[in-house]
Amino acid sequence: PCCCWPFTMAPKEQKSKEAKALAAANSSKGKRKKWSKGKTKDKLNNAVLFDKQTYEKMLAEAPKYKMITPSILADRLRINGSLARAAVAELEEKGLIRPLVKHSSQSVYTRATGA
Repeated sequence: PCCCWPFTMAPKEQKSKEAKALAAANSSKGKRKKWSKGKTKDKLNNAVLFDKQTYEKMLAEAPKYKMITPSILADRLRINGSLARAAVAELEEKGLIRPLVKHSSQSVYTRATGA
């Protein structure tokens, strides 16, 4: 029906089985994305009990912080959370810090000023 129809495409040459296998192995579809194992956080090896040096550091430095929470003490003094809560309670008892917010899950304190 069309004027240029008698021209046909040359037949596609057949590949051997080995050539097909090699082509499949080298194709980009064969390689899958390798997923990273995710970022792993280093395990914190925080102290469970006060040693003399850490206790003295806590008494000297903590009352000078502008904001004092158990998590801040745990982070800066490398102590665990329950020890940090006990330290905060002791500092408050001694009158070195005063409470700002006392919530069941997080308590926020500040340094005791003359006011």
